[in-house]
Amino acid sequence: MPTTDAYGQSISLPTLTDAPDLPSQLGTLAAGVIPRGVLRFASASTRGATLVGAAAPVDGMITYLQDIKRLDARINGTWVALSVGATSWTTISLASGFSQNGNSNGSLQYRLLNISGEESIQFRGAIERSSWPSSPASSYVINSVALPTTVRPSTLRTVLIPCSDVSSDRIALKLDVQTNGYLEIFGTGTSVKPPWIGFNGVTVSL
Repeated sequence: MPTTDAYGQSISLPTLTDAPDLPSQLGTLAAGVIPRGVLRFASASTRGATLVGAAAPVDGMITYLQDIKRLDARINGTWVALSVGATSWTTISLASGFSQNGNSNGSLQYRLLNISGEESIQFRGAIERSSWPSSPASSYVINSVALPTTVRPSTLRTVLIPCSDVSSDRIALKLDVQTNGYLEIFGTGTSVKPPWIGFNGVTVSL
Protein backbone atom coordinates (compact mmCIF):
# COMPACT_ATOMS: atom_id res chain seq x y z
CA MET A 1 0.00 0.00 0.00
CA PRO A 2 1.43 3.43 -0.89
CA THR A 3 2.68 5.61 1.93
CA THR A 4 2.91 9.39 2.16
CA ASP A 5 5.87 11.75 2.36
CA ALA A 6 7.49 12.74 5.65
CA TYR A 7 6.80 16.47 5.12
CA GLY A 8 3.06 16.31 5.63
CA GLN A 9 2.23 17.16 2.01
CA SER A 10 0.11 14.04 1.39
CA ILE A 11 2.20 12.98 -1.59
CA SER A 12 1.71 9.26 -2.29
CA LEU A 13 4.91 7.21 -2.44
CA PRO A 14 5.09 3.59 -3.67
CA THR A 15 6.35 0.85 -1.37
CA LEU A 16 8.07 -2.46 -2.11
CA THR A 17 4.84 -4.33 -1.42
CA ASP A 18 2.93 -2.51 -4.17
CA ALA A 19 2.25 -4.36 -7.39
CA PRO A 20 4.70 -3.28 -10.14
CA ASP A 21 3.13 -0.52 -12.24
CA LEU A 22 5.78 2.10 -12.99
CA PRO A 23 3.68 4.37 -15.25
CA SER A 24 0.88 4.54 -12.68
CA GLN A 25 3.25 5.07 -9.78
CA LEU A 26 5.16 7.83 -11.59
CA GLY A 27 1.87 9.47 -12.56
CA THR A 28 0.69 9.43 -8.95
CA LEU A 29 4.01 10.88 -7.78
CA ALA A 30 3.90 13.63 -10.42
CA ALA A 31 0.28 14.47 -9.54
CA GLY A 32 1.36 14.95 -5.95
CA VAL A 33 4.54 16.93 -6.59
CA ILE A 34 3.71 19.21 -9.55
CA PRO A 35 0.77 21.10 -7.97
CA ARG A 36 2.98 21.89 -4.98
CA GLY A 37 5.79 23.39 -7.05
CA VAL A 38 5.89 26.68 -8.96
CA LEU A 39 3.87 26.23 -12.14
CA ARG A 40 5.02 28.24 -15.17
CA PHE A 41 2.58 29.70 -17.69
CA ALA A 42 2.98 32.07 -20.62
CA SER A 43 0.16 34.30 -19.32
CA ALA A 44 -2.84 34.40 -17.00
CA SER A 45 -5.11 33.36 -19.87
CA THR A 46 -2.93 30.32 -20.58
CA ARG A 47 -3.05 29.44 -16.89
CA GLY A 48 -6.83 29.68 -16.87
CA ALA A 49 -7.15 27.47 -19.94
CA THR A 50 -4.76 24.86 -18.52
CA LEU A 51 -5.85 24.54 -14.90
CA VAL A 52 -9.29 23.01 -15.47
CA GLY A 53 -11.07 19.80 -14.61
CA ALA A 54 -8.96 17.43 -12.56
CA ALA A 55 -6.13 20.02 -12.71
CA ALA A 56 -8.29 22.88 -11.44
CA PRO A 57 -6.43 25.28 -9.13
CA VAL A 58 -6.61 24.79 -5.39
CA ASP A 59 -5.61 27.07 -2.52
CA GLY A 60 -1.86 27.02 -1.90
CA MET A 61 -0.83 26.72 -5.56
CA ILE A 62 1.89 29.08 -6.79
CA THR A 63 2.33 30.10 -10.43
CA TYR A 64 4.78 32.20 -12.42
CA LEU A 65 3.43 34.27 -15.33
CA GLN A 66 6.14 34.70 -17.92
CA ASP A 67 4.65 37.65 -19.81
CA ILE A 68 4.56 39.94 -16.77
CA LYS A 69 7.26 38.14 -14.72
CA ARG A 70 5.07 37.69 -11.63
CA LEU A 71 4.49 35.10 -8.92
CA ASP A 72 0.88 34.47 -7.89
CA ALA A 73 -0.60 32.36 -5.09
CA ARG A 74 -4.06 30.82 -4.95
CA ILE A 75 -5.75 32.11 -1.80
CA ASN A 76 -9.45 31.73 -0.98
CA GLY A 77 -10.17 30.68 -4.55
CA THR A 78 -8.47 33.72 -6.12
CA TRP A 79 -5.04 34.35 -7.63
CA VAL A 80 -3.16 36.91 -5.51
CA ALA A 81 0.14 38.47 -6.61
CA LEU A 82 3.17 37.69 -4.47
CA SER A 83 5.71 39.75 -6.43
CA VAL A 84 5.58 43.16 -8.06
CA GLY A 85 5.77 41.88 -11.61
CA ALA A 86 7.68 43.56 -14.43
CA THR A 87 9.44 46.44 -12.69
CA SER A 88 11.71 47.74 -15.47
CA TRP A 89 11.21 51.41 -16.33
CA THR A 90 10.08 52.34 -19.85
CA THR A 91 10.53 55.83 -21.33
CA ILE A 92 7.38 57.48 -22.69
CA SER A 93 7.52 59.04 -26.16
CA LEU A 94 6.45 62.67 -25.93
CA ALA A 95 4.15 64.71 -28.14
CA SER A 96 5.52 67.61 -30.16
CA GLY A 97 6.43 70.65 -28.06
CA PHE A 98 7.46 68.66 -24.99
CA SER A 99 10.92 67.28 -24.12
CA GLN A 100 12.39 65.08 -21.41
CA ASN A 101 14.26 65.79 -18.16
CA GLY A 102 12.26 68.76 -16.92
CA ASN A 103 13.91 70.44 -13.93
CA SER A 104 16.69 67.80 -14.17
CA ASN A 105 14.28 65.12 -12.90
CA GLY A 106 15.05 62.60 -15.61
CA SER A 107 12.93 61.27 -18.46
CA LEU A 108 9.21 60.60 -18.04
CA GLN A 109 8.93 56.83 -17.55
CA TYR A 110 6.46 54.24 -16.31
CA ARG A 111 6.57 50.77 -14.83
CA LEU A 112 4.01 48.14 -13.89
CA LEU A 113 3.62 47.44 -10.18
CA ASN A 114 1.50 45.16 -8.06
CA ILE A 115 0.55 46.65 -4.72
CA SER A 116 -1.19 44.28 -2.29
CA GLY A 117 -2.45 42.22 -5.19
CA GLU A 118 -3.66 45.18 -7.26
CA GLU A 119 -2.10 46.05 -10.61
CA SER A 120 -0.89 49.66 -10.79
CA ILE A 121 1.18 51.92 -13.02
CA GLN A 122 3.84 54.19 -11.54
CA PHE A 123 5.48 57.20 -13.15
CA ARG A 124 8.73 59.08 -12.57
CA GLY A 125 10.67 61.94 -14.17
CA ALA A 126 9.51 65.25 -15.59
CA ILE A 127 8.89 66.94 -18.91
CA GLU A 128 9.67 70.46 -20.02
CA ARG A 129 8.48 72.97 -22.55
CA SER A 130 10.72 75.81 -23.60
CA SER A 131 7.94 77.81 -25.23
CA TRP A 132 4.15 77.94 -25.14
CA PRO A 133 1.64 79.51 -27.52
CA SER A 134 0.57 83.01 -26.52
CA SER A 135 -2.82 81.52 -25.65
CA PRO A 136 -2.23 77.86 -24.69
CA ALA A 137 -5.01 75.30 -24.85
CA SER A 138 -6.57 74.28 -21.55
CA SER A 139 -5.31 70.70 -21.97
CA TYR A 140 -2.59 68.77 -23.80
CA VAL A 141 -2.00 65.09 -24.54
CA ILE A 142 1.67 64.66 -23.72
CA ASN A 143 2.53 61.21 -25.15
CA SER A 144 2.86 60.61 -28.86
CA VAL A 145 2.38 56.83 -28.56
CA ALA A 146 -0.32 55.20 -26.44
CA LEU A 147 0.79 53.18 -23.43
CA PRO A 148 0.59 49.38 -23.91
CA THR A 149 -2.72 47.72 -23.10
CA THR A 150 -1.11 45.97 -20.11
CA VAL A 151 -0.69 49.31 -18.31
CA ARG A 152 -3.94 51.03 -19.26
CA PRO A 153 -6.46 51.59 -16.46
CA SER A 154 -9.91 50.03 -16.61
CA THR A 155 -11.48 53.44 -15.93
CA LEU A 156 -10.26 57.02 -16.11
CA ARG A 157 -7.77 57.87 -13.34
CA THR A 158 -7.36 61.54 -12.37
CA VAL A 159 -4.52 62.79 -10.14
CA LEU A 160 -2.65 65.99 -9.32
CA ILE A 161 0.89 66.55 -10.60
CA PRO A 162 3.33 69.36 -9.68
CA CYS A 163 4.56 72.05 -12.03
CA SER A 164 6.91 75.01 -11.85
CA ASP A 165 5.62 78.27 -10.40
CA VAL A 166 7.79 80.16 -12.88
CA SER A 167 5.54 81.68 -15.56
CA SER A 168 2.61 79.95 -13.88
CA ASP A 169 -0.11 81.11 -11.49
CA ARG A 170 -0.43 77.58 -10.15
CA ILE A 171 1.94 74.89 -8.90
CA ALA A 172 -0.16 71.85 -9.80
CA LEU A 173 -1.98 70.53 -12.85
CA LYS A 174 -4.51 67.75 -13.35
CA LEU A 175 -3.39 64.53 -15.06
CA ASP A 176 -5.85 62.12 -16.66
CA VAL A 177 -4.50 58.61 -17.23
CA GLN A 178 -6.96 57.52 -19.89
CA THR A 179 -8.24 54.07 -20.81
CA ASN A 180 -6.91 54.51 -24.36
CA GLY A 181 -3.33 54.77 -23.10
CA TYR A 182 -2.90 58.53 -23.45
CA LEU A 183 -1.87 60.99 -20.74
CA GLU A 184 -3.61 64.36 -20.78
CA ILE A 185 -2.75 67.35 -18.60
CA PHE A 186 -5.29 70.05 -17.73
CA GLY A 187 -4.95 73.56 -16.32
CA THR A 188 -2.66 75.34 -18.76
CA GLY A 189 -3.63 78.74 -20.08
CA THR A 190 -2.55 82.31 -20.66
CA SER A 191 -1.20 82.65 -17.12
CA VAL A 192 -0.15 79.00 -16.71
CA LYS A 193 2.89 78.21 -18.88
CA PRO A 194 5.19 76.18 -16.59
CA PRO A 195 8.64 75.32 -17.99
CA TRP A 196 8.48 71.89 -16.33
CA ILE A 197 5.85 69.40 -15.14
CA GLY A 198 6.71 66.57 -12.74
CA PHE A 199 5.49 62.98 -12.34
CA ASN A 200 7.66 61.50 -9.58
CA GLY A 201 5.78 59.09 -7.31
CA VAL A 202 2.51 59.27 -9.25
CA THR A 203 0.84 55.86 -9.04
CA VAL A 204 -2.64 54.89 -10.19
CA SER A 205 -4.58 51.65 -9.98
CA LEU A 206 -5.28 49.75 -13.17
